[in-house]
Amino acid sequence: MAQVEQAIPAQPPRRAQDAGGAADGEHRLVALLQRTALGELAAFEEVYRELSGPVFGLVRRVMLDRAQAEEVTQEVFTELWRLAARFDPDRGGVRAWALTLAHRRAVDRVRSEQSASARMEVAGRLAPESSAPDDVAEQVEHRLEREKVRRCLRRLTEQQRETVRLTYYTGYTQREAAELLGVPLTTVKGRLRDGLIRLRDCLGVMV
Repeated sequence: MAQVEQAIPAQPPRRAQDAGGAADGEHRLVALLQRTALGELAAFEEVYRELSGPVFGLVRRVMLDRAQAEEVTQEVFTELWRLAARFDPDRGGVRAWALTLAHRRAVDRVRSEQSASARMEVAGRLAPESSAPDDVAEQVEHRLEREKVRRCLRRLTEQQRETVRLTYYTGYTQREAAELLGVPLTTVKGRLRDGLIRLRDCLGVMV
């Protein structure tokens, strides 16, 4: 693990350049990840060079602090090294998998920071005041809405879910999402359309 951490630069690299067709690039990434699963550090470094730009870009969109975004990016690639043997190409591409891990890590870090801030705020109150009944009702309603959305998101395919997250939760355009995922723009549009239809139907049933 120490070798892996040394292989990951402390500073985020420049965005990886497209070396060819999306399909060929994905096949190459799969082969590199399979070699990474066997412990080949050189293969892992190639995976890092290919994906570090998109991963850092996604994490940076979620997190405001650049230093923390760099830390999370390193954590993502450490996790890629550790979980490489579990990757299943039948369930999606390497790039989409890496971006999913990145999004989860970034969101977890943001939530952790928010929870810590909230705990400090509560601890600093000498005489906390009870919330008004209307405020409590509104907070409960918002939590229930968020939970419904989370449950419906889990019903999407992995590709649909990641496309929705990129375009609606992290602010990427459809074209930018296509570049990050390494797929044609028409594919992103199709995944987004199908995902939103399934979300709408799910939320309608759960009302």
